[in-house]
Amino acid sequence: MHIPDGFLSARVWVPLDLAAAPAVAWLGRRAQRDFDHHRIPLMGVMGAFIFAAQMINFPVGNGTSGHLVGGALLSFTLGPAAASIVMTAILAIQALIFQDGGLLALGANVFNMAIAGVLAGYLPYLLLKGRKYGIFLGGVLSLLVSAILALVELALSGVPMPRAVLTVSVALFVVSAVVEGAITVAVVGALEKIQPGFLRRPAANGGSARIALALAASVLACAGVFVASQHPDGLERFAQKTGIWSNAKSVVHSPLADYQMAGGHWIGRSIAGLLGIGIVYLVCRVATRALSQRPGEGS
Repeated sequence: MHIPDGFLSARVWVPLDLAAAPAVAWLGRRAQRDFDHHRIPLMGVMGAFIFAAQMINFPVGNGTSGHLVGGALLSFTLGPAAASIVMTAILAIQALIFQDGGLLALGANVFNMAIAGVLAGYLPYLLLKGRKYGIFLGGVLSLLVSAILALVELALSGVPMPRAVLTVSVALFVVSAVVEGAITVAVVGALEKIQPGFLRRPAANGGSARIALALAASVLACAGVFVASQHPDGLERFAQKTGIWSNAKSVVHSPLADYQMAGGHWIGRSIAGLLGIGIVYLVCRVATRALSQRPGEGS
């Protein structure tokens, strides 16, 4: 789902980069204005959990995998504006430190997943008043919107779109979206069992759900390598089929590229995952401090 550098033409990624920055700034102001202080302790652990979950690919058929994106889940727990800020932080860290998604294409990935995906996921939840099928549809719609936007951006960049390849890719994205919806429902259900009323007041009852999320993030980062599918994700498979995968390039080079570091395959990936959730947690906590201040405070 993360578009690397080399796939999009400058006429596509430049406007998206220029548009993403003010859009995220506006969402930051909106989040600050509407910020629910009961959610202050939650932003860091939610960011860490989504980062860890995105590392775990699951098979969706035809030698292709998918992974939780988590935009809808973030929007249900944090509110859409704060969720967009957290997802933007995750995407920026993935691009800068782990070379997952391009640095030049960061604006496109932010627009697709942190803005459009988050808002699309929140809409069914809002309209259906938080019912279970609204949660499911939110997860489905969030991923589908992000995937379709990525395909549109690739088409605008001149990437060939053979009908057979496009049909199979869209079908696989639909499967991934259904799995995203199911996982979102399962996670929300588990959190509500651990901490009744979690979505309404996440800080209630001592934060047991936050502890569960932190533990889950650590387990996913450490042990996820043993269960994660090694097949390429939907976007990577599409790029392979259309012949543009060789265009992928890295603007920055990091020792943690591809969530790896020295020390062996699973050990290196586990250490990189733990470092990642720690970095995301700290960045989200800094964002929380900024959002919790009302405009004019601290000046």
